[in-house]
Amino acid sequence: AATKLASAEKLMYFCTDQLGLEQDFEQKQMPDGKLPVDGFLLCVDVSRGMNRNFDEQLKFVSNLYNQLAKTKKPVVVVLTKCDEGVERYIRDAHAFALGKKNLQVVETSARSNVNVELAFGTLVQLVDKSRGKAKIIPYFEALKQQSQQIAAAKDKYEWLVSRIVKSHHELWPNVSRKMQPAPEFQDYVYLEGTLKAKKLFLQHVQRLKQEHIERRRKAYLALLPQALDALVPDLDEIDRLSRSKAEKLLEAKPDFSKWFVVLEETPWDAGDRVDEVDSERIPFDLLETPAAEQLYEAHLEKLRNERKRAEMRRAFRENLESSPFVTPGKPWEEARSFIMNEDFYQWLEEPVYMDIYGKHQKQLIDKAKEDFQELLLEYSELFYELELDAKPSKEKMGVIQEVLGEEQRFKALHKLQAERDALVLKHIHFVYHPTKETCPSCSSCVDARVEQLLSTRFLRPHRNPLGDANVDRINLVILGKDGLARELANEIRALCTNDDKYVVEGKMYELALRPIEGNVRLPVNAFQTPTFQPHGCLCLYNSKESLSYVVESIEKSREAAAGRRDGHGGQLPLTLVLVNKRGGGGGVGGVEGGETLQSLIQQGQQIASKLQCVFLDPASAGIAYGRNINEKQIGQVLKGLLDAKRNLNLVVGSTSPGLKEAGEAELRVVMCLMCGDPVSADEVLLPILQAQPCRPAPGGAGGAV
Repeated sequence: AATKLASAEKLMYFCTDQLGLEQDFEQKQMPDGKLPVDGFLLCVDVSRGMNRNFDEQLKFVSNLYNQLAKTKKPVVVVLTKCDEGVERYIRDAHAFALGKKNLQVVETSARSNVNVELAFGTLVQLVDKSRGKAKIIPYFEALKQQSQQIAAAKDKYEWLVSRIVKSHHELWPNVSRKMQPAPEFQDYVYLEGTLKAKKLFLQHVQRLKQEHIERRRKAYLALLPQALDALVPDLDEIDRLSRSKAEKLLEAKPDFSKWFVVLEETPWDAGDRVDEVDSERIPFDLLETPAAEQLYEAHLEKLRNERKRAEMRRAFRENLESSPFVTPGKPWEEARSFIMNEDFYQWLEEPVYMDIYGKHQKQLIDKAKEDFQELLLEYSELFYELELDAKPSKEKMGVIQEVLGEEQRFKALHKLQAERDALVLKHIHFVYHPTKETCPSCSSCVDARVEQLLSTRFLRPHRNPLGDANVDRINLVILGKDGLARELANEIRALCTNDDKYVVEGKMYELALRPIEGNVRLPVNAFQTPTFQPHGCLCLYNSKESLSYVVESIEKSREAAAGRRDGHGGQLPLTLVLVNKRGGGGGVGGVEGGETLQSLIQQGQQIASKLQCVFLDPASAGIAYGRNINEKQIGQVLKGLLDAKRNLNLVVGSTSPGLKEAGEAELRVVMCLMCGDPVSADEVLLPILQAQPCRPAPGGAGGAV
């Protein structure tokens, strides 16, 4: 109760925890000399203490207050530990204060930081009357306000943490430094302290980690059905296996390591595997989790259902084949009630059955048409009396239907009368025009098949694409770099008629142009396509670079032709022309790159000699320098191509020198379609007609026909 203290050079301690650790904290000393006391806080513990009688304590407080009152200094009674306070003790303390004059009571809790500042503020107001009077707030009301203030500060602080911390790898020292200037961080630390701020940070980091683990788990579980489909697609393999045996079976699969990884540290979400972002293989211990077990059971159930559905499809097809109610051309609506049962509807949707029924109907109709065609052949005498190219009358059709009407093969098509009549008319046409085009067997016609086999399998030595006897069409490749080919193609098309016809030596020809300016090894720039067989190539250049491109392209084209069996494009007639690109840069005659015209002509002549092709010299052709190839030159090029086509006709047969020396006539050699050896005519036809392997013919001339 002293009002004057002497504390020279003593340290100011903030709490007893710092005793003995003074060097670890700020060395703040009290003022030198005497220190006057301006007021007193009289603290009363209202919690339930061990071995302590509150009434005795209150007597001590009363005696202590009497001593303080003698100092004439302001006194405030502070009830501490109100968060654990006993209601009777608090009441008694207030009753004690009411018995004193102007003695104010403040209910506090240091642990909850409730009304602590209010207690000091109340005392300061009593010391300094100029300050406004502090409003005394009861503990529970102050606690409510404090909780609301802390909750608001906590929300703002958590928002700050979520905005700054995006990874579960973040550490508190680094993050706390980043948040230090933020008012949200400062307010929460002021209210709740650094430890609670750190605790919220750690909770957020743990939440981020769990979210990351959950994303990884979902990705693995999404991949698991694909892995099971790839490794164990067969139900018989796993249907009766226990889980442990099924896992061993998975490990024994050759592609196991493609889908799964066996970890040394398990479970997978407790080790470093969680942070391997690029890892796409499933941790094998994940199969032990309930979610994975459900997916495995779902895989088994899917395989069982697929098997059952396959059995239902098979049973439905068998039902169709055995049902007498399913006839050619019968609609699904009419047949459904006869062939469907409850099991079918339970396992498959009706569109699936309709698809199966449609395919079965097609087979029935095709078989019925084939049988009806045989019936028409058997009754061939019905069609002898018809006039050539005459459509049978209604009376004649009636006679045909009357004769055939009792045949089951005729009745089978009673729901397809229009198609049946069409087959009759088609048969009549075939009778009077028996060709492979009108043959009822269509693509299965033997004549057509023999022709097809010969065209695809018969090896023709020294075949040349220019040997086409049809000279009414000219296919010309125009090769040139940097727009030369397209530009000349447009000029040639401008000289053609509207339907791309061109007159050469008084005769009209169909002219097809293929300008090429890129890499000829690419399919889009190939000389030859399935719809374009070139007869010749016009090679254009106006610089050293474009001439190099021409040479390189021709060599690539010849290499490609040498690698093909047919040898197409290997010996195309070539014409090399020095031209001027329209709108091209300067240089004499419009040539590029600074080369002189004479040097380009000399280079072109050398290349033409190397490629064994024709070279068109602009000067010798009478063309003014700076102009492109003229109409006269185009005509010369096309006439040369026509002459080459006539001179290089295909040699279908080859002459055997040995046989000529023996006095034999020139023979046409027939090659075996399979192996290329000479064979007799019978040995060629038998494999085609009977689909049997070929036999080698006897050696020597005996195999030539």
